[in-house]
Amino acid sequence: MILQRTLKSEVSLEGVGIHSGRLTHLKLKPALPNRGIVFVRTDLDRSPEIPAHYANVVSTQLATTLGRGNVKIGTVEHVLAALQCAGVDNAIIEVNGPEVPVMDGSSAPFFNAILSVGLASQLQVRPYLALRKKVELKLAEKWAVAEPASRLEIRGSIEWDHPSIGYQEYHYREGSSICEDLMQARTFGFVWEVEHLKKMGLARGASLENAVALDHALVLNPEGLRCPDEFVKHKVLDALGDLKLAGISIQAYIRLHRAGHDLHNQLLKEIFKDPDNYEIINNVEESESIPSRVHAVLASEYAVG
Repeated sequence: MILQRTLKSEVSLEGVGIHSGRLTHLKLKPALPNRGIVFVRTDLDRSPEIPAHYANVVSTQLATTLGRGNVKIGTVEHVLAALQCAGVDNAIIEVNGPEVPVMDGSSAPFFNAILSVGLASQLQVRPYLALRKKVELKLAEKWAVAEPASRLEIRGSIEWDHPSIGYQEYHYREGSSICEDLMQARTFGFVWEVEHLKKMGLARGASLENAVALDHALVLNPEGLRCPDEFVKHKVLDALGDLKLAGISIQAYIRLHRAGHDLHNQLLKEIFKDPDNYEIINNVEESESIPSRVHAVLASEYAVG
């Protein structure tokens, strides 16, 4: 059976918020079994907590924002995707501002920081949500279909009328070494949207250092793309982070087309609204449930076989 995992020790990162433009310090810390992922706003009185749960999503505009009362924390999806790929069940994420730093626009800085301190197995079994039947959603041109499977798989597709994007498709399978490639995919946006977004109080920290920028035809970043399908990979990365908000590991084959944070959140709500849609199990075999690099970190420290 798979045991829950947390970080072996704490690790810190610093960067600007892509929407707030504010320099922010983030600290990832170990947590007790069954604690889940919890954000803590250390800049506010009494350091209020916000559990990473889909019921706490208060906005899906260009990022996923969690909130409780007047306390909010934005752009949580990239760090959550890193925790998911690293196989972390329990962690405290301390942030001294209203937004998780965007770093380079991908999840790689978070993922590498987690693996740099190592993972600790805990003496509690990791529960899984196993989907029992198909769940479907459609929002205008966007759609999502979740079906029963033995592990989490996400097949994402996008379609943009832009010569640098067009139609792209990517298939993520939990436990595959491709997780590390997925972590490298950066967020992206179009230059003609920037002024409008800034007037709305968004994208104040966006730059070529933390996002892929496109004009009417080209990628403007001097270094170009990290891979030809970086756009769809980032969309799947976002989905992986948003699905971490289930609060439990999911076994399902999820197909997403032109999806975004709003559809990801609606899909979780649709799954959980009917108890007949799923069952909770506690006897999943270890096997290939984690990426090879993560498995190596665990094996070296804890002899996980």
